[in-house]
This record gives sequence, structure tokens and C-alpha cells, in this order.
Amino acid sequence: MARVETSSNRPYHLVIFGASGFTGQFVVEEVARTVSEGPKGSLKWAVAGRSKQKLEKVLEQAAGVLSKPELRTEVDVIVADVEEPDSLAAMCKQAVIVLNCVGPYRFFGEQVVRACVENGAHHIDISGEPQFLEGTQLNYSGQAAEKGVFIIGSCGFDSIPADMGVLYTRDQFRGTLTAVESFLTFSSGPEGGCIHDGTWQSAIYGFADSQKLQSLRRKFNHKPLPTVGSKLRRRGALFFSNEIQQYSVPFMGSDPSVVKRTQRFLSEEHQDTPVQYGAYAGIGGVWNIIKMMFAGMMFWFLVKFSFGRNLLMKYPEFFSFGVFSKAGPTRKQMEGSSFQFSFYGEGYTDEQDPGQGKPNAKIRTLVQGPEAAYVATPIAMVQAALTILNEPAALPKRGGVYTPGAAFAKTTLIDRLNKHGIQFSVI
Repeated sequence: MARVETSSNRPYHLVIFGASGFTGQFVVEEVARTVSEGPKGSLKWAVAGRSKQKLEKVLEQAAGVLSKPELRTEVDVIVADVEEPDSLAAMCKQAVIVLNCVGPYRFFGEQVVRACVENGAHHIDISGEPQFLEGTQLNYSGQAAEKGVFIIGSCGFDSIPADMGVLYTRDQFRGTLTAVESFLTFSSGPEGGCIHDGTWQSAIYGFADSQKLQSLRRKFNHKPLPTVGSKLRRRGALFFSNEIQQYSVPFMGSDPSVVKRTQRFLSEEHQDTPVQYGAYAGIGGVWNIIKMMFAGMMFWFLVKFSFGRNLLMKYPEFFSFGVFSKAGPTRKQMEGSSFQFSFYGEGYTDEQDPGQGKPNAKIRTLVQGPEAAYVATPIAMVQAALTILNEPAALPKRGGVYTPGAAFAKTTLIDRLNKHGIQFSVI
């Protein structure tokens, strides 16, 4: 069972590392909102990062936003830097769980994972970078298991809604679910919306290094997962989706790899039937297609060269048509934004043999919630941490590197998310 108690040597349930970053500041606010959900109704926590002054400023800002003046004096500040291993070790020794908000993770993630494993702290991140996530599994799973430590990646948007959404669809299906397609759509209010350019930087480095990811995956020597039922056919690079009534493209993020890793774990460890998965994103109408094609061609050309990558990073708003910006969204933009995942599943009813004939039953589920990057992500990350603290017996029997679905399949994480505005439902 996971170790989740604080002690005189390990005084904090949670330490938010990178609390003064753009996403970190919203994680701070979410933790402050949920202190009563900690073990025995009390959560002990601290913030960490390179600058004491910036961390204190974030606590002051949170105190004002939440009308909780006590945050200025009651939350401890830890100075830690990824360039200083001793400072990371000192931070990890004080935490039951480190919430790691410092990206891009390909540059700054491994140092924190290593410090957590060596010093006995669980680690949760919000990475959407498959190379970091899968590299962590390859390099640290054995050590984490020996130490009884959980390293759980991609615990924000969009992988928690995607990964837990597939499991929710499976659990609501009466019979054997064999395939799911998801369609992700966003909406914004009159103020519009955008994403901070930290995510843009991760995408640039990810596409530039895509060959390394393929070579990394070969090192696992995985056997192909068995296909049960009809093989899920791949859609085109651009198509009109009758499901969501708009043009759609394959989703370019980490969800397919995260879901596949979960399905492999559940198949190998629990002999569950693996669910095939296809992930797509709605892009709207014809004008959006034109913008996306133009932006995509520029991106694919420039990302191959160092001067091109520098241009992309210097002018994110120009090259992404305003989707990404150095300033990030305003709070008003965040209030008017939301996301929706539509899941379309098929499989076999209990009386039908999955090895015979075509699937004879379908299901549709939804996962919907508030603004994705800075409202839903902190909710998902914090609820994942609270699940570890409050339900250690429902986690996998030994430590290791896990996806959200692998770690939380037998917990009440979905119920917790439902109570905090990320809604799972059957249509």
C-alpha cells in the first residue's frame, strides 16, 4: 500500500513544484480550495520553486483571489531548482507527493522524477509529452517499484478526461467494450481564448524529436495487444465527422499513447479485454480548415530547423493564429471557455461471443468541463493527488510508473472529478 502519512521528517502531503509558473499559480489556488478534502479533513502543503519572492507573490495573489488572507502566512515556501540536485532532494524528502508543474518536461522533468524516486516521494505531473512519459516508464519503473513510489504522468487535461473517459465508457457498457473513438471540442465566450506558450514549446520540441520517440518505443519490446472484435479503422487526416457535425482531424497530443499504455497494463495485469482507441479533435468549419492548413504547413517546415524553431517560439501568436500566446488567457477568457469529449464505443452484449461476428451494441458517453488548460488541469491534478492520499488501498499493489487509468482504475477519481465540475455521463 502506498505510503501517504506525513511525519515530523516529511511534514507536507503536497508540495507544488513550479508554483510560480503560469499553470502552477492555478494549481496553488486549487489546492487552497480543497484543503478540507485532505486526510482527516486537513491538507498540509507547501509551494516550491527557484524564487522565494515569486512564490510569496503567488501566495499573495491566491489569498486575494480566494479571500483567504491566511495563505500569506500559513503556507510554507521551499526554494528548489532543477539545476541544483541537493535542493530537489531536500524538497522531496519533505513531501508525500510532489505536484510537478515545471515544463517542458523533456528538459526539466527527469531531474524531479529521479529526486522523488531516490527520496521516497510520489510524483504527479501534467505532461503531454510522450517521449518524457514513456522514457520515464522505461528508466524509472523498476526503481519506483522498489521504493514503493508512484510516478503518475499526464494527470491534467487532456489525458485524464481521455484515459478515465475510456474506462468510464467501458464500465458503463453492458458487455465487452472493444473499441472507442473520442472527439474533442472546445468553446469560448465573447472574450475568446488562448493557451500559454509553454504548451506550444513542448509541441515544437516534441515534433522536432519524433524519431527519438520511435526508437524509445522499440526498447520496450512490447508484443502487439490482441484485437478483440472488429478492427477499428483509422479515419483520414481531415474528414467531416457526422458524430459532432464538424470537420475533424486526428488528435495530435499524447492521449492515444496514454490510453494504449493503460489498456496494456489492464490487459497484462488484470486480463481485461483491451479497448482499441482512436482520438480526434473537431476544428469547426471551412475557414478554420484553411487557417489550420496554413499554420500546419509553416509549422512542419520551420520545426525541422533550429532557426525555424526559434521563430516559432519567438512569435507563437503569429504562427498559431492566436491559439497560443506568451501572456496566456485572461481570467475572463477562462471563465467563458469549456471543453467536451464525446466518446463513441462499440462492443458485444453479454450474450454475444466477442470472438464471433461484428459488434452488436454501442454506447455514447461525455466528459465535459470548464476551461481546459488552467481550470480543468489543476482540478484533475489535485484530485489525482487527493485520491492517492485518501485511497491508497485502491491503487496498484506496488509502486512504479503509471498512467492515470492504470493507477486510478479502481479508485473513486471519477466521482471526485464529477463533484468538481469535470462531468462524466452516459448519453
